[in-house]
Amino acid sequence: MDAGSVETAAADLLSAYATGIPIPPLTTTHADLSVTDAYAVQLAQVRRWTDAGAVIKGHKVGLTSAAMQRQLGVDQPDYGHLTDAMFHLDAAPIDTARFLQPRIEPEIAFVLGRSLSGPGVTAAQAVAAVDFVLPALEIIDSRITDWKITLVDTIADNASSGGVVLGTRPARLGDVDLALTGCLLHRGGVLEQTGAGGAVLGSPVNALVWLANVLGERGITLEAGHIVLPGSVTAAVPVAAGDVVTATFGGIGSVTAAFATGTQGEAK
Repeated sequence: MDAGSVETAAADLLSAYATGIPIPPLTTTHADLSVTDAYAVQLAQVRRWTDAGAVIKGHKVGLTSAAMQRQLGVDQPDYGHLTDAMFHLDAAPIDTARFLQPRIEPEIAFVLGRSLSGPGVTAAQAVAAVDFVLPALEIIDSRITDWKITLVDTIADNASSGGVVLGTRPARLGDVDLALTGCLLHRGGVLEQTGAGGAVLGSPVNALVWLANVLGERGITLEAGHIVLPGSVTAAVPVAAGDVVTATFGGIGSVTAAFATGTQGEAK
């Protein structure tokens, strides 16, 4: 895929953000799209955002569950970028109109206290770099029509990133066993999903290690203060205006996303 095609694919995805109209799968318009090309398309969008003043606040890891990997026929996760405009306050109204096809996932967010740079990062080094963890809800979204995505489609689309809601009660890693930490996901007071941290590559820490090492191979360092979303502990749940979703994690606490229209709840 040449540079011109990379820019064209990035422009198509950026157009979907602007118009609110999803586009066909990139694999139907760019049949030669590879994983390397898809990350180039993702970075082309990130450059547009940062050139316009956006600030990178962290990264997300996707495709961490065995079920999702089987569905897309892959054997490893992918990653995307988190910008300042993606973050929302706990329980504050979120304008649903800013998303195209939103779904929500409960995650255990890492907040880094020191930088982490691969390759060669071990689990012990990853744990030592974490300042604390927070309960989180990731709003995933797709600029691809009807979520008809392959691996390269979702990579190009910034790993289907949409938004993030962080809880406000920090927990130290030494106080919880992330692999065994259970989660209840309620929507409108009704239990929708249950899960545990072990659904994320055996432990969310493993996702952090994977991300640090993969980014390190690309010359990228995870910075102190950045947020890392390691992947969902349950299946994703579709959301719409009026929905109130709460994730409750054992030993970590809870976080709530409230979806409305005509309001803004961003946290800069």
